[in-house]
Amino acid sequence: MSIPDSSDLHPHQATRTIVHVLRHGEVHNPKGILYGRLPGFRLSVTGQAQATAVANALAGHDITHVVASPLQRAQETAGPIAKAHGLQIAEDENLIEAGNEFEGLRVAVGDGALRRPRHWWKLRDPFTPSWGEPYLQIAHRMLAAVNAARVAAVGHEAVCVSHQLPVWTLRRFLQGERLWHDPRHRQCGLASLTSLVYEGDTLVDIVYSEPAGASDPRVTGA
Repeated sequence: MSIPDSSDLHPHQATRTIVHVLRHGEVHNPKGILYGRLPGFRLSVTGQAQATAVANALAGHDITHVVASPLQRAQETAGPIAKAHGLQIAEDENLIEAGNEFEGLRVAVGDGALRRPRHWWKLRDPFTPSWGEPYLQIAHRMLAAVNAARVAAVGHEAVCVSHQLPVWTLRRFLQGERLWHDPRHRQCGLASLTSLVYEGDTLVDIVYSEPAGASDPRVTGA
């Protein structure tokens, strides 16, 4: 699906503003840990290419505001977009990765921390969830970040660079869906865009696109 453009406005519609919520590109993570909010995790060579691909896809768009999570991988993904439009990267803590009790551990199915009984109590409640930041809290802070970006870019387009779980939680919240879910079925590939189209203050459309190509949601790279 093509990326929506703020210039696509019918004569009698209110001011159109688009907030593109971008998941960062692939990360260099040779040990395969869940790194969450740990510092020092940069984009891989593939991730750098994905960031450039998104910047190229947005080159003709009316981007006037670029904001990113404070984590290195998000800042690096935002870089080519900001540079292409002559903008500085703003930072918003509300776009940060979700907090997670398994941070720093290997958590692949059948491997690492999930095989150790001492960690099983963390999995007692998949609905809140018990192992990390509550889904509702994630949704609320992401919505605050999006609203701030929308105000900053009113009548134009903004890019917010975040992380897979926060982006997917925001989308489910806006679509009125339950927030707990199977992570294997997230529609939020690496360097994908979830574009929120507003007319005035009203959200009128959500458009998903993968300008850097598809990626398997079961392979986190997050």
